[in-house]
Amino acid sequence: MKIAGRIGFYLLIAFIVFYAVFPFYWAIVSSLKTGSGLFTADLIPKRPTVENYFALFSEQPFARNILNSAIVAAVTTAISLGLSISASYALGRLAFRGRATTSFIILGVSMFPQIAVLSGMFELIQVSGLYDSLSGLILADLILTLPFSTWVLTAFMGELPRELEEAAIIDGAPPLRIVTDVFLPVMAPALVATGLLAFILAWNEFLFALTFTLSEEERTVPVAIALISGAGGYEIPWGRIMAASVIVTAPLILLVLALQRRIVSGLTAGAVKG
Repeated sequence: MKIAGRIGFYLLIAFIVFYAVFPFYWAIVSSLKTGSGLFTADLIPKRPTVENYFALFSEQPFARNILNSAIVAAVTTAISLGLSISASYALGRLAFRGRATTSFIILGVSMFPQIAVLSGMFELIQVSGLYDSLSGLILADLILTLPFSTWVLTAFMGELPRELEEAAIIDGAPPLRIVTDVFLPVMAPALVATGLLAFILAWNEFLFALTFTLSEEERTVPVAIALISGAGGYEIPWGRIMAASVIVTAPLILLVLALQRRIVSGLTAGAVKG
């Protein structure tokens, strides 16, 4: 019975790994195929080629699109963390009237579907003169990442031991010093986990990027991939689309693997008890 349970457990793990990894593996295989080879079910391409990768960068400003996504995701994440640290300290450590209401409003904003705020955000960006610019995308993405970051960090901040704060207060430290010198070092794993999730959210954002950009030079990679076109009006260049998907996904996978320990520590940081 124990052996059967162990075999079943390993089979379950193998299925989960296969289910998670196979789509990315198939994208890599498809990116190395051209012509009729794209419509074969070969798990290993018979005549692998990197033609799709070269065509991707030679026929459109894909390198610029990657840079745009990196800038938008990095700046959005930095602003979100900076603002959410202050907000989480107020919501998680300070007692004031309306704290619960404010928390629920932040949670409610994060639950709105993008399409519900699209028209209002469009008017705001157009009035601000930020249409078809990276600044406009950063402003739009903040409505997705900021409530999420604030809500998550508030939970972490609220679970930190009170003794840390009380000792700093006795030593005469002001609130800003308490946050920067006492809480931030303890919250480092939580900040890494939250920042990475916010970065991925901004990196993969599609609807705002499609609506608020017009020129090829200002597009981010999700929009650039969606608008890749073939030689004819009815041709779908699957090889180049898969190549672009691999290029865009690989850095995120490497980033997650590199920060794996920090992420796990950050996701369990809320379990600290005072």
